[in-house]
Amino acid sequence: MTNLKLAKLPDRTPTRITITVSADLSQALSDYQKLYAATYGSVEKIADLIPFMLEAFLDSDRAFAKARKEGLPEVENDKSARRSRSSRVGNADPASPAAQFASQPQED
Repeated sequence: MTNLKLAKLPDRTPTRITITVSADLSQALSDYQKLYAATYGSVEKIADLIPFMLEAFLDSDRAFAKARKEGLPEVENDKSARRSRSSRVGNADPASPAAQFASQPQED
């Protein structure tokens, strides 16, 4: 087998995550989008900015980076705490910044 300098690329299959945010957070994201457009002269959709915002946040969290490097603690998944999608729709707590999540492969 050939020894290349470039390692095999990681899985880059995007995952779609749907969230519900508070009105205040929605306004803050809209304000950020406007400032981004004024700064860079390029209007981007909020949905296109969010993955980069999350990545920057996670990259800047030293405690998170250290925990990932040392191994994340085992957490017991309590499936009874999860509610079905149908019970969440329309019942989201408006104070919760991430009241609902749905993961599925993203279509191009």
